[in-house]
Order: sequence, then structure tokens, then C-alpha cells
Amino acid sequence: MDIPKDKKRVVVIGGGTGTYTVLSGLKKYPHVFPIAIVTMADDGGSTGALRTSLGVLPPGDIRRALVALSEAEETVLNLFNYRFPSGAVEGHSFGNLFLAALEKTLGGFDRAVEEASRILRVRGAVVPVTLDKVRLHAEYADGSMAHGETNIDIPKHDAQLRLKRVWLDPSGALNPKAREAICSADLVIVGPGDLYTSIVPNLLVRGMQDALKESKAPKVYVVNVMTKLGETHGFCAHMFVEEITRHIGENVLTHVLYNTAQPEERFLEFYSAEGAVYVVCDEQLLPKGPQYLAHDVLAIGSLIRHDPDKLARVLTSLL
Repeated sequence: MDIPKDKKRVVVIGGGTGTYTVLSGLKKYPHVFPIAIVTMADDGGSTGALRTSLGVLPPGDIRRALVALSEAEETVLNLFNYRFPSGAVEGHSFGNLFLAALEKTLGGFDRAVEEASRILRVRGAVVPVTLDKVRLHAEYADGSMAHGETNIDIPKHDAQLRLKRVWLDPSGALNPKAREAICSADLVIVGPGDLYTSIVPNLLVRGMQDALKESKAPKVYVVNVMTKLGETHGFCAHMFVEEITRHIGENVLTHVLYNTAQPEERFLEFYSAEGAVYVVCDEQLLPKGPQYLAHDVLAIGSLIRHDPDKLARVLTSLL
């Protein structure tokens, strides 16, 4: 990975819209070289169909990260995100098909991501967390199980059940490029994002814990703003931190960032219809060890999510 010496290496571990948000803010800082390490457990929608029919690695979360870091023209980005509404490719995004085609023609998913990065003029790097074909599984408090990331993300069971554990089978080994990025990083960011389907699958990959422990960089976890029915129903801030710690080990996190701004009640009512509630933080319950950063990092608007610029401002201050 060719990184200019005057740039700070900032690694973001996750997937989905949470990682997209962080990367969108970080790429505005000229002294930062963002490196996205992206989950390979997705098996829903267009991504799942391509995994099944073509045997490729999941392109969806990779595509989002590429678009987040791209400096290509808006027309190109719109093309990459375009989703076909009908026909034989109904439901597929152009970017997913493009990555699948690159993997087949170049003979490897890592080479496909590198070539797509060049075409999209990515400022930074996007790295699959593993190049192995992994599958996510979950066990719930009542002993029932769900198999596949999409069945955990969109549960067909009682969505209020507490998740007992998640694991990968088949499992996968950490991509050497991901290990190199983590071990040489100036800052490592975990999250935000769906805890068990976007964040934890990265932490379950063999070698990830060792790489995080070996890294000398500050390691900060960004707590979600809202809970998610089926994954973190009833969670408070300290419960997110405890779960991350359980999967990466004690005394690895150096910082935890959580939001202090209260969303408008009318927006909270909309989310409550989907079983999502605002993540409350009781500071007395927060686990000892990390330094806690309490900031207003909430986006202004009808969607309750992190603001990329507010996030980037706080995170880059740790460099």
C-alpha cells in the first residue's frame, strides 16, 4: 500500500452506512489517508444473489466504502450506485455487478477492489477484512438460531430476543493487507454501525484481535446513536462498549466516543415505530479503561444518524 509519508493512516473497521459516514468526513482532511477495512459477511439482497449465483465475495459494503472515498465525478458515482428497477438484473446495483465482473476477469476480489479504486479515484484505500468466504450465525437467549447475515439483520423470529453469541462458519483469516494497515495505523476507528452484522463480523476474523493488540495506535469505538430491533434492542451505551470489549479483548480500546445531542421528539416517534430507540448513556455504568469522549455528533435532519463532519472533527483530534 503506497501511502505518502506526510499522511496520517486512519483505519476504519466496519461496514454499511456507518462506515460510509465516517469515511465521508475523514476524506475532507488533506493530512489523513483513510483506510476502510470492510466486513465480508453480507449475504442479503443483490450481494447475496451474486454470492450464490456467481460464487463471488460480497461486493455491497465494499461498493459503499469505495463511493465514500471516491473523488470521481458525480455522474460516475451515481452510476456506481444505480440500482436496476426491473428486468433480469432487477434489484442489483451497477457497482455490485461491476465488482463481480472485475473479480471474474482479474481472478481475485482483492485485485478487483484495487482496480475499482483506481477507476473511481479513491483517496485512501478499501480493504476486505478477509478474502475467505465466511458466513455469519447467531444464537439467541432462548436457544434458537439464525443463519446468514441477512437473517440476523432482518429477523424472522422474535426481534426482541437478546443475542447470546455470533460466530463465523466457515470462518476466515485476516487479509494480510488489513493486518498491515492496522499494525501501521496512526488511529483505528471501530464503528459506528449495526453491532452484530457490520462491526462484530470483522472482529471474529482470525488474526483481528492479535492485530488490534499489536497496533500502537489509539483505538476508538464510536457508539451508535440508535438501537436496532433484532440486534441491540434495549441496549444502553455501556452495553455496546461491553460487547465490543468482549470481542476484541480487555484493555484494547483506548477511547469511546458517544453522542450527547438529543434528537427531536417527532423524529424519535418515527423510529419507535420500527422498534429503534435513542441510545442513552449512564456514565456510572461505563466500563473502566477507555477514555470517554462525550460530544454532539448528531446530524441535523429527519434521519437520526451521525454527522460526518462532526465525527471527523472529534476523531482527527486524536491524531
